[in-house]
Amino acid sequence: MSGHHIKIELVYATAERQELIELSIEEGSSVEEAISESAIYSVFPDHGLDKARVGVWGRPVDRSHKLCAGDRIEIYRPLRMDPRESRRMLAEQGRTMNQGADD
Repeated sequence: MSGHHIKIELVYATAERQELIELSIEEGSSVEEAISESAIYSVFPDHGLDKARVGVWGRPVDRSHKLCAGDRIEIYRPLRMDPRESRRMLAEQGRTMNQGADD
């Protein structure tokens, strides 16, 4: 590694809580290295984050993806339901994704 550090962010959210961690990591670090360095695993120990899908600025990437200054790593929760199936079910009820359950 180069010894030069870059600043990045890492974010993970549950329905109840969002955690945003700002990190200074070595240039050339991978997503996996940044996640490990962030200690997010200890913040959410029972969430299976080691197997969760990840992305950078909304674009899915492999954990081996090399990071650039200003990148934002996102750790994705597993979906409870396929969004297409959810939209189909709402359409059958005459509702949309933007309407609450009580609308």
